[in-house]
This record gives sequence, structure tokens and C-alpha cells, in this order.
Amino acid sequence: MYRTAFASLAKSRRFWIWEICGIIIYAIPVTIRLATGSVVLPVLSFVETPWISMYIPGNIVEKILVNAFFPGAAGAVAGEVFFSRVYSETLKGREMYLARLSGALIQTSAFTVFQLWGNVQNIAGSWGGNLFEYPTVYPINFLIASLSIFTPTLVSFLRNKLADGYRGLRSQRKPADAPPKLSTEEQ
Repeated sequence: MYRTAFASLAKSRRFWIWEICGIIIYAIPVTIRLATGSVVLPVLSFVETPWISMYIPGNIVEKILVNAFFPGAAGAVAGEVFFSRVYSETLKGREMYLARLSGALIQTSAFTVFQLWGNVQNIAGSWGGNLFEYPTVYPINFLIASLSIFTPTLVSFLRNKLADGYRGLRSQRKPADAPPKLSTEEQ
């Protein structure tokens, strides 16, 4: 039962879209930091918060925006797809959010182990500090992951609203705005 669920998870298009897009979203700030040699991102510098404590970093706005997609929401989608295959039904309501929570926490745990391994290696970034996160911010990663179970629902809602708006704009287009059809003689 679990073997087939893992196999169908690996074949799931939705799973791979969320994983790959989440990794890309996570990699954008890292790439900018490596290219500029500064911890402060140029775009988010206007919302930079002071370093409150060792548990809340100065880039908390960026952390919330990025971690809402990876590893949190990507893991949530993985958990939802996996458990829907285990139970052979589409999950709804409480079961769906519990499956998402377990997936988000499992993927965040795996990513945290990777972050800890990298931090222990003490790989320096171009700004001079450690390239990986410090262990004191791991609890906030789990908090963001537990809240990111709602990210797939929010993204789906926004996608549907944008699609409805686009269809509405297309249907409001008047026939007079359309190019005239050519007769067979003019073609």
C-alpha cells in the first residue's frame, strides 16, 4: 500500500511542480546573496527588520515569503498526494489539512537536517558568513511550515480568480473590436 503510494507520488505532476517551483523560489534569494555579496536583499531592504533575537532573524519577511513555498507548501502537497493515494480517495477538510501538515513537517525536518549538516560544514558565503542557516532559527522554520499548509489553497484560489478575470475580459470583447473576416475572394 505505501509502496504504491510512494510510486504514484513520484509520478504525480502536481508534486513535481510544487517541488521544483518551491526550490526555485528558495534559490532566488540565495543566488542574489551570492551574486551581490550582501545578506540584505535589494528588493526587501525596505522591509528589513532589526535582529530581534537569536531566534528571529533580521530577514524574517523574506523567510516567511520563501519558506511558505519551500519546504513548507511543497511538503504539504507531497503529504496530500501521498495520503490521498494511501486511502485511494481525494482528501477533504480536516483529513486534507492533517495530511498536508504531516507532509510539511516531514519535509521541513529533512530540510532542517540538510541545513544543520551544511552549518556544521561552515561553508562561507560571499558575504563572509555561513551559507546555511543557524540552528537557532529552526523553530521558526517549523512554525512557518505548519502555517504553510494553507499556501496551496491560497494559490489555487488566486489562480482561479485570475482565470475567471481573464475569461471575463475575453468575453467582454466586442465583435466590432475583432478583425474583419476576409471573404474567400480576398484571401
